[in-house]
Amino acid sequence: HVQLVESGGGSVQAGGSLRLSCAASGRTYSRWCMGWFRQVPGKEREGIATIDTGDGSTYYLNSVEGRFTISHDNAKNTLYLQMNSLKPEDTATYYCAAARVYSLDPRDYYSWGQGTQVTVS
Repeated sequence: HVQLVESGGGSVQAGGSLRLSCAASGRTYSRWCMGWFRQVPGKEREGIATIDTGDGSTYYLNSVEGRFTISHDNAKNTLYLQMNSLKPEDTATYYCAAARVYSLDPRDYYSWGQGTQVTVS
């Protein structure tokens, strides 16, 4: 199976930027779908961005579109999330995940990273 490891979280002031990374290893594919999710305590995990690594198609949750950018480096098997104009409501634990379908539904994803905390004050 595939292993995913996130990095890049931290604390930032409102209006600032962070870039998250997600390194994939193990059983990877030349074309698959990967996504970023976030979760706060007491709430369901929500999908915020997904990418088809084959054709580069992307899709975003409305609340992050225009501020966040998902990308994938096929050579490095690494997924990124560039987060700009961060808001306090973006505070959450962020997870990367892999799926076989183009989706923001967490139920479609079969491999998950351990999560990285993002705090915006």
